[in-house]
Amino acid sequence: MNDDLPDAVKKCLDILDENLEILSNIEFDLNDEKHDKLVPGMKLHHLYDMSNDVAESEKIRRAESKLMRRQSEGF
Repeated sequence: MNDDLPDAVKKCLDILDENLEILSNIEFDLNDEKHDKLVPGMKLHHLYDMSNDVAESEKIRRAESKLMRRQSEGF
C-alpha cells in the first residue's frame, strides 16, 4: 500500500497539471465578464486605451498562468 502512494500522488499532480490552465482560463473568463462593458458614445482615444489595457491584461494573465504551472511542477 505504501508503494502505491507515490504513484497516486504523481497521478493527481499530472491531472492537476493537465487541468490547471483550463481552470485558470475559466476563472479569468468569469472575472472578465464583469468588466467587459462598452459605453455608448466613447471617443476613439478611449477605445484605444481600452485595447491597450486588454493587451496588457492578457500578458499578465499568461505570465500568471506560466508561474502557476512552474510552481505546480516544483512540488
